[in-house]
Parts: sequence; C-alpha cells; structure tokens
Amino acid sequence: MKTRRTKLALIGTGMVGAAFAYALSLKRLVNELVLVDLDQARAEGEAMDLRHGLPLIGPMEIIAGGYEDCADADIVVITAGANQKPGQTRLDLLKINAKIVSDIANKILKLGGEPIIIVASNPVDVLTLDLLKTTRLPKGKIIGSGTVLDSSRFRLILAERLDVDVRSVHAHIIGEHGDSELAVWSQANVSCVPLERFFAQRNVPFNREIRDEILNKVRRAAYEVIDRKGATSNAIGVALCRIVEAIIKDEKSVLTVSTCVAGLHNLPEVCLAMPCVIGENGVETVLETLLDKEEYETLHQSANVLLSHARDIGIIG
Repeated sequence: MKTRRTKLALIGTGMVGAAFAYALSLKRLVNELVLVDLDQARAEGEAMDLRHGLPLIGPMEIIAGGYEDCADADIVVITAGANQKPGQTRLDLLKINAKIVSDIANKILKLGGEPIIIVASNPVDVLTLDLLKTTRLPKGKIIGSGTVLDSSRFRLILAERLDVDVRSVHAHIIGEHGDSELAVWSQANVSCVPLERFFAQRNVPFNREIRDEILNKVRRAAYEVIDRKGATSNAIGVALCRIVEAIIKDEKSVLTVSTCVAGLHNLPEVCLAMPCVIGENGVETVLETLLDKEEYETLHQSANVLLSHARDIGIIG
C-alpha cells in the first residue's frame, strides 16, 4: 500500500460531514483537511473541535475556509444539501440537491486540477450521474457513496442472526441507495460457506419470508435512525472514510460505490451501486457480479427507477 501527502476538502459540515471529519481525523488519512460550509461559524467550530484532539492523535492540518482554500485538493467530499426529513424519501430531495451539488462542483473545478469527487448527498445515485454529465471528469473520478453503508447494515443484520463475527460475513447490497436496492443473496457467504448452508448449520430459519424481512430492515434502517435522532451521521461518516482510505492507500478494495454502469448487465445509462475496485485513481474497475434471474430483473427495476428520475430533471433526454 502506498501513502503520500494528501489534501482533502469537505464541503458541508452538518451531521454527516462532522462525523466523517471526525472519523478521518482519528485515522489521520490526510495531511490537510479543509472544511467549507455556508455557515462559516459552524465550519470554524468543527475545525477548532477537531484540532483540540490532535495532541492525542498526531499532527494534521485542519482549517475552516472558503472554496479558494480547496485548490490542489486531491479529494473533495460533498455532504452538503438539504436533509432528509421524517417520512421523506431520498428521491424527494432530488431537485433541491441537484442544484446545490452541481454549483459546488463547478466552484471546485474552476480552481483547476482534477480531484476525485465523492458525493454523499442524496439522492446520491442521480446526483452522481448529474456530476458526471456536468463536470465531464473521467467517470472513475466521480464516486457516489452508493450502498457501502447499506451493505454494512446487511452484514450486521446477518451476523446478528447467525451469532458470528460480522467481519466474516461477505454480502452486498447493490442498485439504488434507496427503496429499490436489492440484496445479492445468491452470492452471499460466511467465510466461503454459502449463506443458506451456514443458516442451516446454525439451525436458523432461512426462507423467503426471512430474506424479505432482513432486506426490509436494511431498506428501512435510515428511516428508523431518522425517526429517532433526526438524521443518519456516524455510520455514513465511517463509510465515507472507508472509501477515502481505499483511494489514499491505493488498496484496490472492493466497495459497493455508485458509478456509471451503462452496458453492464445490459443496464441503461445510470449510476447505481455495484462492487467496484477502488484505488488511487478512484473507481478502477466495475465488477459484473454473478446474479440469478430474480436478482437480474430486480436490478433492472432499480435502474429504471433511477432512469425515470434522471429524466425528470433533464439529465437524460
């Protein structure tokens, strides 16, 4: 793994941005961190709070600034946007956040350079496609947070059902980061043991009803958190940190980020989450996961949901 001096600009210091910045500082993945927010005082407060912990962590440059301070950033992480309210879907946020994220990207690119841009603002898949269209950056350099968090939630639920170390569970959620996402049951396993067999060996029921219940819990997880604390923040902060780590260390890690999948599995021109090899160049390879017939059809249904919303705001004609 390679390490080098890196600079990261974070646009948006709300709950998600603050959680990400905190996770990033604990891991000290970058040398320079610039925090930008419309609420300058909030960005300053977050920078101060993070710097106060550095004597207990190690040296790192953390500042609150403006877009001019983002020049030469290797990575830009965008968490800014309208928050998802109780009862509101991610796709309800589309028209508001499309303008916000597009304006941010244009300001960043006017500074020169070709940073990797990671988008966490929702609806992340449609916004990722919008940025690909408007910035004209190489498609591997525009990355949506996708279902990295959803896959983590999926593995946690499975691990709890099976009473096994969550790190031994290998399972993916793909498609939209939202209500049409799907679980790749056919390929899920626990340390190379197919999931259905592992359930049987643990004497745990594994039928269609159980699978639907588990997937529904994954899909509802964000809503459950939002109902209780107003927003999701900590876990998505960690998920963003994991993506950044894979880039900075050139890990070639496989993560279910959102990227352009046109042609893969005969999909249309949309961005959605698929397992991708992530390294110093961003998304280096999009993997064509083995799917059974039902999973293939459900993935296309998810893509069509996103295609419809992309057309609604004119991203695709």
